[in-house]
Amino acid sequence: MCIYALDMNAGESRTSAIENAMTVLADPIFRALSEPSRLAVLQRVLQIGRADIAEIASALPQERSVVSRHLQALHDAGILRAERVSRQVFYQVDGPAVVTRLEQILQQVKAIAPYCCSTNTP
Repeated sequence: MCIYALDMNAGESRTSAIENAMTVLADPIFRALSEPSRLAVLQRVLQIGRADIAEIASALPQERSVVSRHLQALHDAGILRAERVSRQVFYQVDGPAVVTRLEQILQQVKAIAPYCCSTNTP
């Protein structure tokens, strides 16, 4: 639970921090991971490693077109990387990119936390 600072001079900083927090929470990585069926697609990719859509979709209940949209959303969010080989596209988790993005998000949150949230708990 956040406890907001009562310092009147912090009002503008707090407002800015809240706006920045909302920007962080709107990050594509969170949007991509907020849908259960997309998490199932990600889990499948994690289980089998580098694979094309046919292999990924083979064990999922969704149509290939739906799986394809989920793969694209995960790719757009920087969670998956895609490699085209001839007419096929192979997907795999881009671990280093995910770790880097999460570290960036953590740094953003650390930077804004003093402006919106107390470390004291009631």
